[in-house]
Amino acid sequence: MTEIFGVPLPALMGQLMLGLVNGSFYAMLSLGLAVIFGMLNIINFAHGALYMMGAFFAWFGLTYWGIGYWQSLLLVPLAVGAVGVVIERSLLQWLYKLDHLYGLLLTFGLALIIEGLFRAQFGVSGQPYQIPDELSGAFNLGFMFLPKYRAWVIVSSLAVCLTTWYVIEKTRLGGYLRAATENPKLTQAFGINVPLLVMLTYGFGVALAGFAGVLAAPAFQVNPLMGSNLIIGVFAVVVIGGMGSILGSIVTGLGLGLIEGLTKVFYPEASATVVFIIMVIVLMVRPAGLFGKEK
Repeated sequence: MTEIFGVPLPALMGQLMLGLVNGSFYAMLSLGLAVIFGMLNIINFAHGALYMMGAFFAWFGLTYWGIGYWQSLLLVPLAVGAVGVVIERSLLQWLYKLDHLYGLLLTFGLALIIEGLFRAQFGVSGQPYQIPDELSGAFNLGFMFLPKYRAWVIVSSLAVCLTTWYVIEKTRLGGYLRAATENPKLTQAFGINVPLLVMLTYGFGVALAGFAGVLAAPAFQVNPLMGSNLIIGVFAVVVIGGMGSILGSIVTGLGLGLIEGLTKVFYPEASATVVFIIMVIVLMVRPAGLFGKEK
């Protein structure tokens, strides 16, 4: 059997694939955070709770309403986005001119409330969500078996991330969003509804978290702690890539997932901290992050 540095090739590739799956979730969640911070200047600490909410909405749909996985991929992001719109209109719109700390504290409190409500109802035990029949089984690559669902997570998350990047960076709508962020009064003077753009931007950012939650439901057990277990690592990804950088979130999320996977193979004891070690090094060398703009 082929070995690389004493590690069997199937084991190494399996861990890399698992790292790429984790990196896909890092990328999608950090992308939503980057969109919200870049456009609204809000550090959305409730992102992990809304990701968990997306997974639970998918589980509710399958368990109680007969809504399957493919329908949930469309409906759940819309539902989570609608929750985000309510949060933005009722709470966050009053904080845009204040220091970032106020938004962070408010969304942190929201995260605790949302998580607490789900914990009170479901405890901390996980709820299973069945992989759809079309994505069960695995591809035989010769040197390893690749589960179809893992391949789907990677491909779909990449497609969503790159489409989001293209829309924000290369289209007229993205230009309106950037203009509304940099100079809202001038943008409003040209007849563009800035409050509507801001509301929809936050709704879209949290809808990405809801989409990631649906993808995560079959891969992990659905439980109230799944968001809080992931969000600190996601914030580290955002900091490394550069706060508000769309491309930085995607590249850094996938890259750090792979690094985490390799670390589990060669030095498992450091796998839980390698992301934060990299964050410290990057902040020492480039405080704005790898793709951030120096002020």
